[in-house]
Amino acid sequence: MSSIEIETGRLFVGGRWREAADSARTEVLDPSRGVVLTTVAEAGAADVDAAVHAAREAFDGGAWSGLSGRERGRILHRVAELIRENADELAQLESLDVGKPISLCHAVDVTNAANDYEHFAALAHSLDGSVRDTPLNALAYTKREPLGVVAAITPFNFPLILAGSKIGPALAAGNTVVHKPADETPLSALYMAGLLQKAGVPDGVVNVVTGAGPVAGEALLRHPGVDKVAFTGSTAIGRHVAATAGQALKPVTMELGGNAANIVFEDADLEKAVGAIIKAFVFNTGQFCMGGPRLLVARPVHSTLLGILADAVPGVPVGDPRDPATVVGPMAGENHLRKVEEYVELARKEGGRIVCGGERLDLDGGFYYKPTVIADLSNDSRVVQEEIFGPVLTVQPFDTEDEAVALANSTPYGLASGVQTTNLARAHRIADRLRAGIVWVNDWAMLDPAVPFGGVKDSGYGREYGPEALDAYTKVKSVVVSLD
Repeated sequence: MSSIEIETGRLFVGGRWREAADSARTEVLDPSRGVVLTTVAEAGAADVDAAVHAAREAFDGGAWSGLSGRERGRILHRVAELIRENADELAQLESLDVGKPISLCHAVDVTNAANDYEHFAALAHSLDGSVRDTPLNALAYTKREPLGVVAAITPFNFPLILAGSKIGPALAAGNTVVHKPADETPLSALYMAGLLQKAGVPDGVVNVVTGAGPVAGEALLRHPGVDKVAFTGSTAIGRHVAATAGQALKPVTMELGGNAANIVFEDADLEKAVGAIIKAFVFNTGQFCMGGPRLLVARPVHSTLLGILADAVPGVPVGDPRDPATVVGPMAGENHLRKVEEYVELARKEGGRIVCGGERLDLDGGFYYKPTVIADLSNDSRVVQEEIFGPVLTVQPFDTEDEAVALANSTPYGLASGVQTTNLARAHRIADRLRAGIVWVNDWAMLDPAVPFGGVKDSGYGREYGPEALDAYTKVKSVVVSLD
C-alpha cells in the first residue's frame, strides 16, 4: 500500500497488537483508484469486551487517572511532538485511506491533530474546582473527576482530527478510551495507537478496535463497562446512539449531520466571498458536516454571483489526491458517490438548473464527482433540505434580512452557518439570529482547538474543542467538611 509500516491487520488492546478473536478481516479501499489498499482485523463482540476490560483495568488501577494533570499534560505534549515528527507518514496515510488531497492532509488534518493534543495537554493541569460560600459551618468545595471508560466512535471523513478531538480531552481529564474508527477509514487510528504508546501513554489507556459499526460499534455502545459515549456521525445513527445509551443512563456527546447556509449580502466583497463559498462546499470533497452546501444570495447580486461561480467552479483542480495541486479528491467510497448522483438527479426532477458540474469524473477508476452548482430550486426541495454530503451547492435568492435568516434556519440542522458582509453591525445582528453552533463571518471553516464547535437541533449536542470539551469528560464531586 505504501512505505508506511503499521500493524494494519490487528487490533490494539491492552497495549498489545492482537488478531480478532475469530480472525475475521475486512478490506480497506483506496477511493482514488477503487482498489484494495490493505485488510484490517474485523472486531466482534468478544474483541470489544476485551478492549473495554483493558480500559477498565487501566482506569481502576490508576495507571492514567492516578497521574497528576501535569504529568498527563507532559505525555500529551509528547503525542503532539510525535505527530509533527511523523507528519509525512500520517499525511500520506490519511490521503491514501480517505482520498484527501495530500496538501490538505498536511495543512489541515495533521496540523490540527497535533494542535488538538497540544491544546488539551495545556488544559490537563488546569482542571480545578472551587470553594463555595455557604451559611453552613463547613468548608464546601468541588472537584472535577474523570468519568471512566470512554467509547469514542468516529466517522470516515476526518479520521485523524475527530479522533483527536475526543481522545485528547478524554485523556486530559484522566479517562481511558476504546476507539472505534469508521470501518472505511481505520488506518490513521491504528497508526496513532502506536504513537500514543511511544509517547508514554500506559497500556490499556487507549485501545483501538476496527470493524463494522453494526457489530463492533454496537457492542461498544451497549457494553456495561463503558461510562460515556462520544460520537460523530449521521443524525439517523446518532438518534440510535442516544436512545441506546439513554437506556443505561450513559452521558453522550454527539456531533451529527449538517446542512449549513452561507448568506451573501449585497454589500459583501464578492471576490473574497467567492473564495469562502467555494471552500465551504468543496472542502474535503463536500464530506464535511460543517460544510456550506446552501448559498443564500441577496437578489441584487444573485445573477452576478451565479455567473462568477459558473466560471470559477469548473476551474477548481479535481484529481489524484497525491498531486499537491489537487484541491478536490474523490468521494470516500462508491456508496457516497452514488448518493450524490441520486441527489443531483433528484434536483433535475425538482426543477433545478445545473449551472456547472452535475456528473461523475472518470479518472483512474476512483470515486470522483465534479463540483456542482444548482440554481432555481424551491426551499422545500429535498435537495435543499437534506444533507447531501458531497461537492454540491444549491443557490437561492432572498430579498430581506428576515427572509435570509428564515431560509438559513429552515432545515432541521444547526451545526454551522456563514455570513458574508462588510457591514459589521449586520454581521453581529445576523449571527445572533442564526440557529447554529458556530457562525463564520467573511470566511469558512476557521477552526482552532481553542474554539468550541457542536450542533443544535438535529445536529446534536455537546461541544468539542475549547475548555468546554472537558465538561463532557468530567463529573463534579462536592465535598462538605464540617468545621464543628
